[in-house]
Amino acid sequence: MPANDTIVRMASDVPTRLAAIVGNANVLSDERDAAAFATDWRKRYFGRPLAIVKPGNTTEAAAVVRLCSETRTALVPQGGNTGLCGGATPDASGEQIVLNLSRMNRIRALDPINNTITVEAGCVLLSVQHAADAAERLFPLSLAAEGSCEIGGNLSTNAGGVQVLRYGNARDLVLGLEVVLPSGEVWNGLRGLRKDNTGYDLKQLFIGAEGTLGVITAAVLKLFPKPRAQATAVVALGTPRDALRLLEHMQSRCGDRLTAFELFSAICVALVRKHFRVPAPFPTAYPQYVLLELSDTQPGSSVNALLEAALGEAVETEIALDAVIAKSGEQTKQLWALRENISEAQAAEGPNIKHDVSIPISRIAELIEETDAQLAAAFPGMRMVTFGHVGDGNLHYNVAHPEGSDANAFVARTPEVSRLVHDSVAAFGGSISAEHGLGQYKRAEILRYKSALEMDLMRTIKRALDPNGIMNPGKVL
Repeated sequence: MPANDTIVRMASDVPTRLAAIVGNANVLSDERDAAAFATDWRKRYFGRPLAIVKPGNTTEAAAVVRLCSETRTALVPQGGNTGLCGGATPDASGEQIVLNLSRMNRIRALDPINNTITVEAGCVLLSVQHAADAAERLFPLSLAAEGSCEIGGNLSTNAGGVQVLRYGNARDLVLGLEVVLPSGEVWNGLRGLRKDNTGYDLKQLFIGAEGTLGVITAAVLKLFPKPRAQATAVVALGTPRDALRLLEHMQSRCGDRLTAFELFSAICVALVRKHFRVPAPFPTAYPQYVLLELSDTQPGSSVNALLEAALGEAVETEIALDAVIAKSGEQTKQLWALRENISEAQAAEGPNIKHDVSIPISRIAELIEETDAQLAAAFPGMRMVTFGHVGDGNLHYNVAHPEGSDANAFVARTPEVSRLVHDSVAAFGGSISAEHGLGQYKRAEILRYKSALEMDLMRTIKRALDPNGIMNPGKVL
């Protein structure tokens, strides 16, 4: 029998052989059972997987990948399935399996002296935060989906979140990884070392690779001293340029106590208040807002006094128009709700065109001004739902349909809108993906902005590690 026929015969028996590895209960092949795993969070991509397989440990995960390698069966690694670019969604061929890692959710070790925590890929981000907190430590990765997103997905997309300004992206929070390679071999790089100059830093290949080079099954993550005092405020501003002036002012006055610095527009506040009934931060509306937070490992009110003084100077020098500082834990939650509910509020408003971009911090205001003007001229009446982590140059530069118009008809113009936005971002020296990844959404788009050499280098790495092309095909490359 020809080798190709052998592979086809073996592939047809894959679900049965998967069940022998992980148990019948952990292989889902019925279309109704698989639906939740075959659709992305935004309901933009709909797949038809051969099966959903849920390993319970690294040994099982490796055996699944080894079977896929033998039968040339494509696999799609998946965690909490909260991604925004279709990176964890199978195609509609019915020939790909989804390797869901949610059962692999153990915290393997916590070393408070080394300030590290070793967790499996299926650990929900919030659970990792809570485990660190119980040990009087902080795991600083924080984003709106933290109650459902999982560490493996966070690392595979190099997630950012609201505290990158002080602590860095997911890439900066990892000391070691355990990875199942496309061959089914397991690379154990779970080292809790801050210095290890023994060749290539292999873990960085897999962080941000969106499961196209291997399956992250566990990680050693950095912990930090637990903050004992925090102070939160929302500041009213006239323009994005004022936000940059405020950022410079707060950094000079507060140093690394400045943990978060989040910009959002008046439209963002209006949508959150419309769909979530969050109290308005001020009696009157302002064009732009910044939510900022200071934190300190020293208990007491000094951080509050520092924030009050710094914001008082900002208002006096006309950088800021007004400011409100949270006086209680409940008010802190209300202020954060203005920022954290923006994505959900926009989803409730209807389909929209999302852009997750990054540019040099100093050029953010220029980008917003120039690109807003171009979009207004090309698409009259569109609404800019602009928000993001200005302290690290990351904007969620989203475009909503004109009020009262057909949202779906507007979203159908996504290629035109995104081309204008991405060309502008490139002109300002930026990136078309800051923290959401490329997935399948931006796979073709990236060819316009990366050089042929850079793309060829990426393909060379892909071919070297995944010669059979089974790892998350159709994503990134």
